[in-house]
Amino acid sequence: MNLGEVLISARTAARISLDDLAAMTSIRHGLLAEMEANNFAHCGGDIYAKGHLRNIAPHIGLDPQKLIDLYNEEHSSESRSINELLVESNVSRVPHEKKNISWKVPAAFSIMVVIVLAVIQIVVTNVNSDTPSKPSVSVSPAASPAPSTSATPSTSTSPSAGGVEMSITAARGNSLIDIVVDGEHVDKGSIFQGETKTFSATTSISIYFSNPAGLDVTVNGELLAPLGGQNEEVRRTFR
Repeated sequence: MNLGEVLISARTAARISLDDLAAMTSIRHGLLAEMEANNFAHCGGDIYAKGHLRNIAPHIGLDPQKLIDLYNEEHSSESRSINELLVESNVSRVPHEKKNISWKVPAAFSIMVVIVLAVIQIVVTNVNSDTPSKPSVSVSPAASPAPSTSATPSTSTSPSAGGVEMSITAARGNSLIDIVVDGEHVDKGSIFQGETKTFSATTSISIYFSNPAGLDVTVNGELLAPLGGQNEEVRRTFR
């Protein structure tokens, strides 16, 4: 039997309907039906297909590793790197190519400035040499402007505290998560109902969720609105 037939046989033996299994696993009915038809094209790739199998196995009385081994034999393909996934979803930033400025432009500008300053110096020197000296005039001390006593206010500001703090709680079902902290992959797999995971970053946290409706996400102490519906896939970056 292929993997789909194994799933059907085990579910039937356990006397569980597709609707019941969908409610137990938070996997939509249509996707479960496709998996039992041995079609895993809409699972989102090898990692998420295997995660669904691990989620299903306990409910139909099968060993999760047996299902994973069958999947590897029949369906597994070479996985892509996390950076490729983030680039495709515009989570990872693609650096822009820097344009080199020709050295000739600033060099020419510097030469022009030097020439202008030299001409001004020559003109001022000639004017001073041709102007007759004037008698000095004493100025009353009272006419001297009083020195300003006002101090210039400081414009420096203390830097704001940086960083990102994130808490993820599987409050309403299981989900698959994929977490990248400050450009480094730190967690990839399942989060089960009732479980909470926390992450801290200096600059950014990038996330992938397969079932955002079941998750409560708190960023820097603020509980966010649901990031998506049941069994949808969402990718976001927080800075």
